[in-house]
Amino acid sequence: MTDPIIVMKQQVGKAAAEYIESNSIIGLGTGSTTAYAIEHIGKRLQSGTLKNIVGIPTSFQAEVLAKQYNIPLSTLDMVDHIDIAIDGADEVDPYKNLIKGGGAAHTQEKIVDSLAKKFIVVVDGNKMVDKLGSTVPVPVEVIPKALTPVIRQLKELGGSPDLRMGVKKAGPVVTDQGNLIIDTKFDYVNDPKSLEAIINNIPGVLDNGLFVDVADLILIGEIIEDVPVVREF
Repeated sequence: MTDPIIVMKQQVGKAAAEYIESNSIIGLGTGSTTAYAIEHIGKRLQSGTLKNIVGIPTSFQAEVLAKQYNIPLSTLDMVDHIDIAIDGADEVDPYKNLIKGGGAAHTQEKIVDSLAKKFIVVVDGNKMVDKLGSTVPVPVEVIPKALTPVIRQLKELGGSPDLRMGVKKAGPVVTDQGNLIIDTKFDYVNDPKSLEAIINNIPGVLDNGLFVDVADLILIGEIIEDVPVVREF
């Protein structure tokens, strides 16, 4: 029997992919639910219901998946706009603000997602929170030489910073840009917009996982009475 959670993620990804129109430039996000969107975009191309699209990947993972499903790729150097971007999130608040970066790709994601005319977020229901910071820390990408002073300043902001360590790898997680991730837990993020700017103004910080006023549409997957459903927010 198929896991209903997997089916739900597939349905959310498929719902997002249905928003893609032919002759579009699309941002391809990172994560397990977004992976199903990329897969469905590839199937639509193969079937001919979608034509002449170009993908801009936000990570090495997204690039590999896009190639696997024969989605033509380009770079930000080669395009002058992005029509639509699809990406996941680790938390979503009632104002459509996000925390992203669980996959250590939030810097590239923020660049692509912010450029898109329409940014669609795909999540499952447990990612919805009343306040950001309720369940996950704020990831902060930092250049390696600035690690210690940045940690000190994050503590001064009231955060509890931890260097993200690799799984099945000795040492810290290294981003696609060759930097490190400091996961910084705040009790709650009361003013995401201000905190995003303050953290990004710390010398040595590349970007952080707070996405404020970027998302346009949230597609939420839920399981109701053992049946996977997708709702819009």
